[in-house]
Amino acid sequence: MTIRLKRIYAAASSGDGYRVLVDRLWPRGISKADAKIDNWCREAAPTTSLRKWFAHDRKKWRLFRYRYLQELESNPSCVDELASRADFETLTLLYAAKDETHNNAVVLREFIHSLREPM
Repeated sequence: MTIRLKRIYAAASSGDGYRVLVDRLWPRGISKADAKIDNWCREAAPTTSLRKWFAHDRKKWRLFRYRYLQELESNPSCVDELASRADFETLTLLYAAKDETHNNAVVLREFIHSLREPM
């Protein structure tokens, strides 16, 4: 299972495989044609209230991660589809956040990997 993370503003590459935007809002300054996405999975993004509360504040990261994982557990449909796709091809989760280590795609990748861990 290969799941990559990439900012939507970075150029697409042949190694990206299936490219999925995992933000609830469309990123500023990029056209849909330039984004070169295969899917936009809004349902896999944090809820609007959680996203606004977090506001990319690193001090809130641990609690954001915990709350977002709870959201993902209660709404697995879109995530199951992403996990299934990652089983047979490279999956690239696209996000708009500037912080490459504290964003929803990081947590989503962790969650998808946890779905495939042996019990």
